[in-house]
Amino acid sequence: MRPEDVIIMVAPNGARKTKFDHSSLPVSIEETASEAASCYAVGASALHAHVRGANDEHLLDAGLYHELIAEVCRRAPGMLVQITSEAVGIYTPEQQVDCIQAVKPEMASMVLREISSNFDQPDYAQRFFQWCDENRVHIQHILFSAEDFEHFLDYRERGIIPAGHRCVLFVLGRYNVNFQSEPADLEPFLQHGLDELDWFTCAFGHREQECVMAAIEAGGNARIGFENNLYLPSGELAASTTALVESLVDRLRQQNLTPASSAAVRHRLGMRSA
Repeated sequence: MRPEDVIIMVAPNGARKTKFDHSSLPVSIEETASEAASCYAVGASALHAHVRGANDEHLLDAGLYHELIAEVCRRAPGMLVQITSEAVGIYTPEQQVDCIQAVKPEMASMVLREISSNFDQPDYAQRFFQWCDENRVHIQHILFSAEDFEHFLDYRERGIIPAGHRCVLFVLGRYNVNFQSEPADLEPFLQHGLDELDWFTCAFGHREQECVMAAIEAGGNARIGFENNLYLPSGELAASTTALVESLVDRLRQQNLTPASSAAVRHRLGMRSA
């Protein structure tokens, strides 16, 4: 059953793209917070946040995250901010954990395959997830394949992942040719029971909106933005992630659906109050 309102999370930059990919891709704290506020104004309720270094490189930097969170709170009061812990082949699980523990954000994403060292160190992952529960840090578990999802379900059953961890993101197209996803990529995830989960989908490539709409129809939520896709459904290069949000909101309204407010998202995800 699909929800009456849909959570829209935005990912306006990611770890790898730069202004060579799109001149309006936000890189600095100022640019990222500005884009987040613009997306919030048109219906997004949460930001999936990355920060960059002096050469636009991906960083896990607690100080920069604190700056970004403060600036987003100033520009878009109430918007949820989820920091990424993505390794990008640079950071170890210990460094990922150190960053999240230093920031202690309200939300963070963690690639299950990374924190468990390709599922070889479940005990380390378990200790981290317990710390998150103790410190009320909401974790979204990033899953790239049906195999990843099976490990997630197994870890929950075994208590490695606490039962209260219900939030997952299915990433479509990561292993496809040229990173181009299609709605059928969602099917392997749908073979498992999703009723107890708060689940989201993001999708690489120009069929992003088509893919997230398939997820929404199945009861999920959307993460969209320049991190995974630069194009509108028409095939036209989007001016910004805000333009992608506006297009998705228009599509939702055509189906009598509405974007969820940040207050509704906090309640639905069982998060601490703002």
